[in-house]
Amino acid sequence: MTAGTKGVEQTLAALGRMTLGQLREKYLELFGEPTRSGNRDFLFKRIAWRVQSMAEGTLSERARRRAEELARDADIRTTLPRLPKQSVATSPLAMPAPKETAQDRLPIPGTVLTRKYRGKHVETKVLAYGFEYEGQVYRSLSAVAKAVTGSHWNGHLFFGLTTKDKR
Repeated sequence: MTAGTKGVEQTLAALGRMTLGQLREKYLELFGEPTRSGNRDFLFKRIAWRVQSMAEGTLSERARRRAEELARDADIRTTLPRLPKQSVATSPLAMPAPKETAQDRLPIPGTVLTRKYRGKHVETKVLAYGFEYEGQVYRSLSAVAKAVTGSHWNGHLFFGLTTKDKR
């Protein structure tokens, strides 16, 4: 056993004792980018691989040529990876724009939707990126309907924008 191998073994043993947060920090240090994974085992394996590859050196020329052959034959990824999720804010400016299909079904921003529910007059204002009900901004009409009724409703159906039976 060489001194380099002993150092790698000690590093791997230390990795096994790290918390998820510490592994995420180590990943950032070794790979130069944050990880989106919250899976401790996955992070341990990736970091261990990186530590070992740094200690042992790079691929042999033969392995590198084979990898290039495989890469030429592989399908190319056509979509970008998703961005990490950020905290959801209640500000309509911080919300993402609704999808075009949902937008097509909604009235223009500024429209006030009204409905009577159990003797109560319910009003919600359509915003560019959400709906305002009683001073609070919601992402969907279904969320407004749930706030009003306490149970899940289809928001379009609740406010009469569609019928249950599309005949």
